Amino acid sequence: QVITGGHYDVDCFVEDPNGRTIYKETKKQYDSFPHRTEVQGVYTFCFSNEFSTFSHKTVYFDFQVGDEPPILPDMSNRVTALTQMESACVTIHEALNTVIDSQTHYRLREAQDRSRAEDLNGRVSYWSVGETLILFVVSIGQVMLLKSFFTEKRPGSGGAGT
Repeated sequence: QVITGGHYDVDCFVEDPNGRTIYKETKKQYDSFPHRTEVQGVYTFCFSNEFSTFSHKTVYFDFQVGDEPPILPDMSNRVTALTQMESACVTIHEALNTVIDSQTHYRLREAQDRSRAEDLNGRVSYWSVGETLILFVVSIGQVMLLKSFFTEKRPGSGGAGT
């Protein structure tokens, strides 16, 4: 997910160790990409901001590697139904996973909003400094203008004497 910068979009691609592209998207703000690996090795991923050379971007990404271990021991080898306590544990675990996903979403939104607020604060500060400078220039100009109204203009004293 793109948190800050530009129009909040970025290009992304993922390659397997053989150089085969397994995921490619352009100008996406956020996306999810589940993939079960078939080949061992180093997978390459790239976030590209090539189309937007003037704006810097901050990108959040999360890897979840491997399957989640079973909540209870010997859960996969179980033949009988779960007890009420075990069912409650599974339900609570799933609810907690949902809470973790929601917290991640809210943290990302908070980071986006904080970035926007800081950008707006900077713009307001520059605007205020500009208005202050204009106010000083206008007030000095008015003082000079008023002062010129009250100064007496005397004709120059020439060298001609009588």
